[in-house]
Amino acid sequence: MDGPIARNAEGKVQVAAFDFDGTCIQGNSPVMLVRYLVRRRMLSPSVVARILSWAFAYKTRLPQNEAWVRGLVFRAFAGRPVAEVNGFLRDFYDQVIDRRFRADAEAEMAAHEAAGHAVVCVSATFEPIIAAAMERRPIQYAIATRMRVDFQGNYTDEVEGEPIEGPEKVVVLRRLCDELFGADGWELAWAYGDHHSDRAMLAAAKSAYAVTPDRPLTRTANAQGYDILEW
Repeated sequence: MDGPIARNAEGKVQVAAFDFDGTCIQGNSPVMLVRYLVRRRMLSPSVVARILSWAFAYKTRLPQNEAWVRGLVFRAFAGRPVAEVNGFLRDFYDQVIDRRFRADAEAEMAAHEAAGHAVVCVSATFEPIIAAAMERRPIQYAIATRMRVDFQGNYTDEVEGEPIEGPEKVVVLRRLCDELFGADGWELAWAYGDHHSDRAMLAAAKSAYAVTPDRPLTRTANAQGYDILEW
């Protein structure tokens, strides 16, 4: 859905960056994926117990290994061909996620696209889920958590690099936009996020929007003067 990219008076591409879970959609796609896998008996009870333990600690804001829990979820797919797993996750998106896409988020993305801004989704969820969203919604570019593929073309249960979470979102967004538009050819003009882990991305933007924010991000938004959007 790539549209023409315009440049501002300074010759820079204006980037609008969107978090996915809780911002573009209602809910958390990895959590919904775990439920989907459990219903299909694709995760062992011991793995589910460890995921639930991680989730409890995460809610209490204890330090957590983001790559470790993603590896646990992807044990359902370890050793299976990339095309097969990507197809499974595309079906999951169609059946579970797409109807949860916020109308306000889509309208905001479409308005940025129509104005010639670069619309980028930056998400901690799994890459094939965001790839499916890109086929159906006005997302021009995306960065998401990528799982490692072995030499036989099968997925492993290891994250490739770092999960796209917290300050890592700013790192990968800068890397992508430098490659696309040149190091001095773009600016992060707008950023949208719902969770306190989006603080770094919001702080890096000229205009920041807290979308139905959690309590910590609400406090940050009030302190920093960010607009709060109830989508």
